[in-house]
Amino acid sequence: MLYRKVPQNGDKLSILGFGCMRLPVKEDGTIDEERATKQVRYAIDHGINYIDTAWPYHMGESEPFLGRALADGYRERIKLATKLPSWTIKNREDMDKILNAQLERLRTDHIDYYLVHGLVGALWDKMEKLDVLGFLDRAKADGRIVNSGFSFHGSIDDFKRIVDAYPWTFCQIQYNFLDEKNQAGTEGLEYAASKGLGIIIMEPLRGGKLTKLVPPEVQEIWNEAPIKRTPAEWALRWVWNRPEVTVVLSGMNEESHLEENLRIANEAYPNSLKENELQIVKKAEQKYREIMKTGCTGCRYCLPCPSGVDIPGCFEVYDNFYLSGNEKEAKLMYVAKPGGIIRGDVPGYASQCIQCGQCTEKCPQHLDISSLLKAVEEKFEGKDLKGWKVIAKKMFGKE
Repeated sequence: MLYRKVPQNGDKLSILGFGCMRLPVKEDGTIDEERATKQVRYAIDHGINYIDTAWPYHMGESEPFLGRALADGYRERIKLATKLPSWTIKNREDMDKILNAQLERLRTDHIDYYLVHGLVGALWDKMEKLDVLGFLDRAKADGRIVNSGFSFHGSIDDFKRIVDAYPWTFCQIQYNFLDEKNQAGTEGLEYAASKGLGIIIMEPLRGGKLTKLVPPEVQEIWNEAPIKRTPAEWALRWVWNRPEVTVVLSGMNEESHLEENLRIANEAYPNSLKENELQIVKKAEQKYREIMKTGCTGCRYCLPCPSGVDIPGCFEVYDNFYLSGNEKEAKLMYVAKPGGIIRGDVPGYASQCIQCGQCTEKCPQHLDISSLLKAVEEKFEGKDLKGWKVIAKKMFGKE
């Protein structure tokens, strides 16, 4: 296992972190505790020392599971990360209440890496008004948390102002070879690193979409490469090639995935990919762009929409559906993300489009955004939309 240092505190973290959002489950949807415990402990025994969970994962059962799985001395061998579910917070007291509950659920007296979860600009503004910074200061002073950070899903401008708002130790961003210009992206990665933050990467495989049901045209590119690697290895090595990256999180719910990722994490040094290898990944990225339905790069030049449509969010969910073929997951994420449930703000559904044309004029890719939004609406806003809202609210703690 390779390790990289967190700039501000010198912690040596394994470059591969164990993400507990997608643990193995039984037929009834509950965590397969015996199998998941073996996976977590095997990961720790083989060098992983950063374990990430959150309040809503597995319908609220991920933290309690992890508290049990880290018994028998395993808690002392790792740095534990969990998150304050910012979209559920109504007042300052809620923050202490949830953190204290998390300490009980995780069976620990402190959280090593504590994040304000899932921030976008509007949600950050709310949390600032509710004195989240005072909460973090107090929790660090009394020892309940050690290092403070945030996870992020918004625009680059909002990312920069959040980075500058507090002396964070670290941040967590979505990053992979399809998301260089999406959300924080490469610009945010470099900005956070310039401020001395440790950087935790989530969705390096886009929730497995870069490895499951790989389009034949993309697989052909991987097959033709002089160096033979799986799609997962290409994607992970591409992220680890960036020296700014501290830890890459992976939801390894299959033993074979765990073994493969451990092997790669023993070899993936920063700046180790040659130029021809980077060009192979770039070729695969371009082919994905051709296959994806919208052509959206997530640059967000189309925003703000006068009708409040989350245009990049709608297109991201739509493209992910065509990459994975998982309609249920896509409908859930449609109401959770552009639907505003995760962000805790007003919906930004495709159906809100009034075809004013402002977005089309601003789009660098010259996309017919109005027509594409109509296709998104037809795909995701059927009679079952209300049912998916109920499921998403329950999953993300909004009820």
